[in-house]
Amino acid sequence: MAGVVYIVGAGPGDPELLTLRGRQLLGEADAVVFDALIDRSILRWARPDAELHYVGKRSGSHSASQEEINELLIRLGREGKRVVRLKGGDPFVFGRGGEEGLALETAGIPFEFVPGITSPIAALEYAGIPITHRIIAGSAAIITGHRFRDGTEHEHDWGALVRVDTLVVVMGVGNMPRIVRRLLDAGKPPDTPAAMVQWGTTPRQRVVVGTLSDIVERAKEAGITPPAITVFGPVVRLRERLRWFDLPERRPLLGQRVLVTRAQEQAWTLAEMLLERGAEPVVHPTICIVPQNTDELDDAIGRLWWYTWVLFTSANGVRIFWERLEAAGGDARALGGVSVGAIGPGTAAALAERGVRADFVPSAFVAEAVADEIGDVSGERFLLPRADGARPVLVDRLRQMGAHVDEVKVYRAEPVLDPPPLDVDWVTFTSSSTVRGFVKALEAGGLSLPDGVRVACIGPITAQTAHELGLPVDAVAETYTMEGLVDAIDAETRRSGA
Repeated sequence: MAGVVYIVGAGPGDPELLTLRGRQLLGEADAVVFDALIDRSILRWARPDAELHYVGKRSGSHSASQEEINELLIRLGREGKRVVRLKGGDPFVFGRGGEEGLALETAGIPFEFVPGITSPIAALEYAGIPITHRIIAGSAAIITGHRFRDGTEHEHDWGALVRVDTLVVVMGVGNMPRIVRRLLDAGKPPDTPAAMVQWGTTPRQRVVVGTLSDIVERAKEAGITPPAITVFGPVVRLRERLRWFDLPERRPLLGQRVLVTRAQEQAWTLAEMLLERGAEPVVHPTICIVPQNTDELDDAIGRLWWYTWVLFTSANGVRIFWERLEAAGGDARALGGVSVGAIGPGTAAALAERGVRADFVPSAFVAEAVADEIGDVSGERFLLPRADGARPVLVDRLRQMGAHVDEVKVYRAEPVLDPPPLDVDWVTFTSSSTVRGFVKALEAGGLSLPDGVRVACIGPITAQTAHELGLPVDAVAETYTMEGLVDAIDAETRRSGA
């Protein structure tokens, strides 16, 4: 029985511009076939067990021909799979979606198209350049920078194109000198405003502004390479007033690539905060969270009535506790008769998502603050579900204060030894285990931290681990939260001017 292929426009680059329909289908797909210009973070919305097929085509380097892509879609469809074919921008705007649809129709495979936001409009919008304007631009044309038919290059109707108010060229960086000559020969004024937008809608966005006569030289001096959109017309002048996305005062971390080493389950919380400041997050977990001692935890959950306190030290502990609670048929009501403590706002938020409001959150997010602020706990009975390898300070202090403490080591952080990408400006660490995982990954790959790469830590304990393992520490969060970590990177970047 044939499956179905959804040809989905993934948008211009910013993963948040994927449509709701596209995201829904991505989460249901058995297989995902994706292009080179797809932001890989979009794939986090795919099912963990989905097949991933990379078929990216980039200028000068094709990993799969269009015929091979068509054959892959047909094969997956014939296997009965729900397939999402993710294409940059919109499938019908220089996206070859029509070709793939025709191939599927010929093979008898059901298909649907899902529109995407097209880059010729979105990249300009993020640059503050409207493609039309009621007074100065009532017409627009979008053309490809290279036009082929049956293997032979054909010219556009340049005489007609010079009369269009706004001309947008996609895939034209390499051919731009020839395009400019054709427009000048056809009568386009040399002082026509022009702009080139590279990596539009992403943290890597760069914009070069000039005129028809000098845009090629300006782009060359700036080192602009594909992917880039080029626009000619009076609308370019509006960028000076409509620029919004790439303003340094709004996004002070523009141009900064930041490695996020948190476990996959939490990585995107930090990544999204970095994006808001303009940074380009590079998610590469150096640890994975592995549940353990489930029988011991199940036994503790079965006698929650006996405890007077349940104290959570991490969102991971909350998640794993809740999985076992629900497996036993319980819910938030099971904690109704005990006091609940949470170290840190992230842990408190994880509880709130599950309908539990923490009774106690210390002002500082370390074990010492818990012991100093929790009050008289003599005779109290604590359940402490937390990580294997956590510091013993909290347990020791509570017991010294007269409390009974059952510590259940519900998970361990195992290192991920895949070599981390090191072409970054910052490496972030949110725990000592992420530091240790990062160093082990470096050692496994025979790598070292390049000069100039800076390190940011969520707090002094994590920073101490980094120092002990030979890493420099350039920024330490004043408040031990994800937001505090981003603030520390922001402050150090501003201070150093880079």
